[in-house]
Amino acid sequence: MSLIKGLHHAALKCSCQAEFQEAIHFYRDVLGLPVKRSWGEGDEAGIMFDTGAGLIEIFAQGGENHVEGSVRHFALATDDPDACVKAVREAGYKITVEPNDLTIPAETPFPVRIAFAVGPCGETIEFFKEC
Repeated sequence: MSLIKGLHHAALKCSCQAEFQEAIHFYRDVLGLPVKRSWGEGDEAGIMFDTGAGLIEIFAQGGENHVEGSVRHFALATDDPDACVKAVREAGYKITVEPNDLTIPAETPFPVRIAFAVGPCGETIEFFKEC
């Protein structure tokens, strides 16, 4: 029996207040995610967005440059990767992989439609649809 029920949240740390405000705009206004909770002010501010299957937590704590870590990307489940790409592109963000269909060669192969973008904190976001 697993001790884990699921992924609760992925956390992002912004490098400055302007980036924090941009991240809020991106996740709330561009992708349409509802705010679950928010707290604090200035560099102590934080916010959580509800993806429907977990949370994205963003910290304002500026003053640090982004460093590349071992997490390559996180994937957001969607019924329409193309619409996500359209919204993200129209908001001025970089699309790194255009929407495309592929089959993941698991024991039981399964088809997916995916696309990738770069978010406001430099995070790589995959828009993922199981077909």
